[in-house]
Amino acid sequence: MHQRILLRARKGPFDVFTPEETFAGNWIGDNNGNLVFSHAAHKLLATSTAEITSSRFRADPRDADEINEKYDVFVIPLANAFRRSFAHRLAPMTRLIERLKIPVVVLGVGVQTDVDGNREYLRPIDEAVTAFCRAVLDRSHSIGVRGEVTESYLRTLGFSAVEQIGCPSMFLHGDSFRIEKSKPALTPDDRVALTISPYVSSMAGIVRHHHERYPNLRYLPQDLRTLGTLLYGDAPELRGRSSDIPVHTSHPFFVEDKVRMFVDPWTWMEYLSGFDFAFGTRIHGTITALISGTPGYLFAHDSRTLELARYFGIPHRIMRDVPADIDAAQLYEEADYTALNEGHKARFATLTAFLAKHDLGHSFADGDSATRFDQQVRETTYPPMVRPVEATAPAELLARIQRLRDENAALRETADSLRAQQLRERVKQAVRGPVRRLLRR
Repeated sequence: MHQRILLRARKGPFDVFTPEETFAGNWIGDNNGNLVFSHAAHKLLATSTAEITSSRFRADPRDADEINEKYDVFVIPLANAFRRSFAHRLAPMTRLIERLKIPVVVLGVGVQTDVDGNREYLRPIDEAVTAFCRAVLDRSHSIGVRGEVTESYLRTLGFSAVEQIGCPSMFLHGDSFRIEKSKPALTPDDRVALTISPYVSSMAGIVRHHHERYPNLRYLPQDLRTLGTLLYGDAPELRGRSSDIPVHTSHPFFVEDKVRMFVDPWTWMEYLSGFDFAFGTRIHGTITALISGTPGYLFAHDSRTLELARYFGIPHRIMRDVPADIDAAQLYEEADYTALNEGHKARFATLTAFLAKHDLGHSFADGDSATRFDQQVRETTYPPMVRPVEATAPAELLARIQRLRDENAALRETADSLRAQQLRERVKQAVRGPVRRLLRR
């Protein structure tokens, strides 16, 4: 079994960064859902003999020789990497893989198109995806994909070594998983968590309805931009604006302190475990609720969310079919977790068989390795949730201001140094001209 594992992840599960550091360094990789599946993959692979190193998302072909020397395998957990907006990142990753001599294992990649699987929309990325898959399969037995949409797409490109394995996030607890409703019906006084993809404008009516009806509702954003809004207010180009989607500080969710964001999965799951229900458009918002023991429901708005919901049996509706007056109580009532619960062990067996085929062990079959991982999580102190400015302690706000002041001073010093260097260069050029003319005489 491979022991020296390089894992594509923005950060490791025990790397701790403050919310301010997280925003400055983008340690969530644009979306904190990335941490859920990468940390789950880390736990899955964390056997007693494994040495796992996070890649920090670095994909530089010039690193190939070092990677070949230091690691036995490169494991790549991916989300919706087969999409138009990711093609510019897929290309350097492909060039790196082409230079590797060690095995490469892709763990749960997905394609992104509409819910109907529009093939024409994907044409512009066919070449990039083909190059990536060819490079991987030269170093791997097969490619692990999230669901049937991605498998079908890769087969149209001519690849047959494709296996549906879902996403590592759903296997955070191994084959031990079960969701049960804790009450017969949801009431307006219950705790409800809402997730929203800010670009899904059709959520506006649903947001308004639930804000009015559920006083204990909380909005749990996942994107880097909203983290910045929570920490520092609206970005300059967005100040003074308003929207029915909670993307500005003027939204009632911000004004009424109903927004909570997390920069680590563990605090996020702990918080969600106290809720009665969670729903919305974010697939990993829903999955994080489920693995926290909280019933979740997904509004699938594209192929990547839909295929995962279908693969795992997650209760869902297609977003375009969701009426604006839908109520969480109705979703709670119709949510059926039978397929999710009863099929989990078989899906876990499919995943572990995939790992075994690629010479990777897993912590749940390695004594108490999974338990030791969980213990280390409990012993690590992670930053608390981030709330709107109105609910933030003055001391924390002061520290945030001081950090910005220090960063500004450092930037000014760097700018002054660059200006001085440029001035010296101009002086040199100005002096060289007359000197050269004198030397020619």
